[in-house]
Amino acid sequence: MNQQNLGNTDISHSAHLPFSQACENNKQPILEVLQHQLSAHHYVLEVGSGTGQHSVYFAPRLPHLQWQTSDVVDNHGVIQGWHDKYPAPNLHAPLAFDLTRDGIPIAVSAPSYPDKNSPYDAVFTANTLHIIAWPLVERLFELVWDALPTHGKFIVYGPFNDNGQYSSDSNQRFDRHLRQRDPNSGIRDKVDIMHLAKQHHLILVNRYSMPANNEILVFEKSDI
Repeated sequence: MNQQNLGNTDISHSAHLPFSQACENNKQPILEVLQHQLSAHHYVLEVGSGTGQHSVYFAPRLPHLQWQTSDVVDNHGVIQGWHDKYPAPNLHAPLAFDLTRDGIPIAVSAPSYPDKNSPYDAVFTANTLHIIAWPLVERLFELVWDALPTHGKFIVYGPFNDNGQYSSDSNQRFDRHLRQRDPNSGIRDKVDIMHLAKQHHLILVNRYSMPANNEILVFEKSDI
């Protein structure tokens, strides 16, 4: 994708491609946070790339980064469809990542840090923690801790509760919908997330309030 044409590129309603409104919501505010938080980073793993809409929006607007997508194999065709329509030189085809059985996925050709068998100095995930069961949230934090070098960042976007309280009536309705569909899912409490992160030496360094009652939590891996 040509950088000069970014402002005129509308990826919101691409014909014949599966479309997620959740991916479109807040994509520009999320980008602004990523531009600030990842200005000195190089290689990002996106966990749960979904349709691929975020990746084709973020990657060309973060040209200093390599953006590696990942998801369960069933979603790869959709992600690749978005990549084919909106290619970028720093955008990488999805790797298989199923939290129930896989470790952090790494492309064969990817470079690695001297102290880690991983190329990633950041991990990003959006709208995932409330979808997966809590044991998988715990596993994700464990895998991210193991993969990141010291001072690597884990950036999480989504809705969160605060000390057991919903941030809005709409989030309460959304949580009810999630739990009716899958009792193991649901909006997570920030206290629980921060406690889990601390267990894995991931320290909360920034919080951003986002439109539509969402937040971004930025964790950084500390010295052990």
